[in-house]
Amino acid sequence: MTATVRATDSDPTDPALSGTWPLFVGLGLLMVGNGLNGAVIGVRSVDEGFSVTVTGVIMAGFFAGFLLAPTVVIRMLRTVGHIRVFAGLASTASSAVLVHALAVFPISWMLMRFVFGFCVAGLYIVIESWLAEMSTPANRGRTMAMYMIVWLGGLGAGQYLITLADPNSFRLFVVSSVLVSMSLVPITLAATTKAPRVETPDKVTVRELIRIVPTGVVGSFMGGTSVGILLGLGAVYATEIDLSLNRTAVFLVAPMIGAMVLQWPIGRLSDRISRRTVIFFVALAAVAISVSLILVPAHSSVVPVLMALLGGTMFPLYSLIVSYTIDWVPAGKATGAAAKLIGINGAGAFVGPLVAAPLMSIFGPRSFFWCITGAFGVVVGYVAWRLVFKDAMPKERQKQFVPFPARAGYLAMAMVAKPVRRATRKAVGKYVTTRRDIAIDMERHPASFMSVRDASLTEILDGPEATSPLDGD
Repeated sequence: MTATVRATDSDPTDPALSGTWPLFVGLGLLMVGNGLNGAVIGVRSVDEGFSVTVTGVIMAGFFAGFLLAPTVVIRMLRTVGHIRVFAGLASTASSAVLVHALAVFPISWMLMRFVFGFCVAGLYIVIESWLAEMSTPANRGRTMAMYMIVWLGGLGAGQYLITLADPNSFRLFVVSSVLVSMSLVPITLAATTKAPRVETPDKVTVRELIRIVPTGVVGSFMGGTSVGILLGLGAVYATEIDLSLNRTAVFLVAPMIGAMVLQWPIGRLSDRISRRTVIFFVALAAVAISVSLILVPAHSSVVPVLMALLGGTMFPLYSLIVSYTIDWVPAGKATGAAAKLIGINGAGAFVGPLVAAPLMSIFGPRSFFWCITGAFGVVVGYVAWRLVFKDAMPKERQKQFVPFPARAGYLAMAMVAKPVRRATRKAVGKYVTTRRDIAIDMERHPASFMSVRDASLTEILDGPEATSPLDGD
């Protein structure tokens, strides 16, 4: 599905984007089924008499599956192919949803959440690899914006479907299973050409990331912790405080609406001023909103508004952290750094429910918001310290902000953080190469080249089309 026409920003009929609709339809169906499944399990766990601690372990299984999936699924893609991997994972995920209705036991639910999380992460990888291949520098931002809208909109719509039937019956599990299965249809029918090749990014260690951009490591882990608590235990909290089914749905959907509304304004602001400053104030706003949710009566009509604002700060914060990290890491390691951030964020999402659930069991449901406050508080404190003692990156060196869903894989990030070609890395490092190779990469990474254009590179770009005698040294 490689695009053969390079579209410009002024081209309203981008052939690459027009071919992505089957992928977005499949993603939308998958996210609706995912959102419904998570909401039903959260509500049903409480009604079945599972303790909050046990429920937290069950919900954490989903994020554990995310940690394992990238390594395994990418190997599968190389040996089996995209279509077969997608079909196998979607069928397995659909079956795992139905097992929840057949075996209502904590252990079986935990295992099925793990399987479901593994499959969903793998399905993301398949969809993202196609989108990364089909997108171009001209439309990559729009592609990621659509990805984010479908991701958040589908997840929110799925959570609202909990009002269709009694969560204690099997019907909602069947609906979720059907939606996940139907995600197969648009992708398998539309994918008539050869699928793209998936390459493993250059490895970047956590120690290296801490040395280059420690704010990214701290922010990614704590951001994942807060998202894990919200998505994993939101339905549990709503059920524990005896919200009606309709109000529970509104409680769960509100953060997604807030994220869709505020993601772009916050991102654009971070393009105009220091991104680290924006991270600080967004995290500070999240702390203030979380504290307000603790103080406001649980059944107040203000709660949905505050939840929308909480989602409007929580999800953009992750995008800010990713963009900030890409600002700092060398261009050739941007995708590897993004891949490592996914693992760090997933680890935080796994730990979040495991920590919050016991605290909710001991100190009451309001610990749900106290834990979210604590996670954002760590980000506020750390970034404040960095603002005082460490200089910020000049605004003109920042790359353009692009929104990322909180559970996207590194292939989605690779749409923007594509590694510079080996020839260009030579040109800006030890070696010099041809003007044609560098021109291609300048189109992909204009900001990076403005900061590394030295005398040798200028000679190639402005001189005659020839290979430098230094090539190969």
